[in-house]
Amino acid sequence: METSWQLQDAKAKFSEVVDRALQGEPQLVTKRGQAAVVVISHAEYKRYKQAQKSLLSALGGAPKGELKTQRDRTPVTATRIG
Repeated sequence: METSWQLQDAKAKFSEVVDRALQGEPQLVTKRGQAAVVVISHAEYKRYKQAQKSLLSALGGAPKGELKTQRDRTPVTATRIG
């Protein structure tokens, strides 16, 4: 579960913010009532970056250009079951 901190509280208790992030719990920091940043462990960050690279690599092999589709215009008829 993500814990939320106001910026001034996160600054005052930065060690606790970091410790919780290291335990696998993302820490949301807000500024003026708006979500600003999320503190996560370095291990979690590395997993995120690897997943991002994998996705970009997979998308890099996708065909380029406009996708051409053709609609099946066969009329649909109702069938009675039972």
